[in-house]
Amino acid sequence: MYDERDDVVVLVDENGQEIEFQHIDTIEMNGNEYVVLVPAEEVEADEEEVIILKVEQDEKGEDILVSVEDEEELDEVFEEFKMRMDNEYDFFDDDEYEEEEKEDEEEEE
Repeated sequence: MYDERDDVVVLVDENGQEIEFQHIDTIEMNGNEYVVLVPAEEVEADEEEVIILKVEQDEKGEDILVSVEDEEELDEVFEEFKMRMDNEYDFFDDDEYEEEEKEDEEEEE
């Protein structure tokens, strides 16, 4: 279950806890709708991760957000998001992230 207020999305986990996320994009692709979220808590910009969830309807016809299980589908949506947000975010893959962390550690020594 989720509740969207302006650009804040409140997700309720399986324990009933509310967690706030900032809604940064909605992507329509291959007949499906996806939302891209980041944690509402302040996170260092270089450590920010996005969460991509698929919008589906429950038995009452209300929108619900579900995890994207298919890695290929998730990658495709993420690539679209990166193209759309290229000017707003600096994207790098896991290898670049690990390399940057290693450089930071070497600088601290």
